[in-house]
Amino acid sequence: MQQFGEPRSGVTYRPRPAAFGIAEQDGRIAVVHVRPEEGGDWIDLPGGAIDPGEDELQALVREFGEETGLVVTPGREITRAAQYFEMTDGEAVNNQFGVREVLVTAEQPGLKIEDDHDLIWIPPAEAIRRLRHDGHAWAVAMWWRAR
Repeated sequence: MQQFGEPRSGVTYRPRPAAFGIAEQDGRIAVVHVRPEEGGDWIDLPGGAIDPGEDELQALVREFGEETGLVVTPGREITRAAQYFEMTDGEAVNNQFGVREVLVTAEQPGLKIEDDHDLIWIPPAEAIRRLRHDGHAWAVAMWWRAR
């Protein structure tokens, strides 16, 4: 598994299983613009942590809906990777994640519960430049090259 990020000396990073997706429409991909109350302003792939009792595909569908209001069907796996980072609450985690293509099958605005996440569609090259996590940018580059 490709590891991204640099762990800070003396910090313990909790393993955090996660799932992310790449949805494409008209040459653009779905990303979320995140602006949490705790501060910050960045671009992420839709997705997130796998909750207890969920598998990776269930988490991907749930997280996509919560962050974007889109209903998706998971497709082929693009890659697996890990990314050291610190969450907005300061918790140090090592996201261990899969990234899959997803097909948007419907819009259901009622699914979206994360008010600090806004869905935007941007070209893949822009996503590679702007994504907060190197692991996400790497996954988009792998997906784009394989097309």
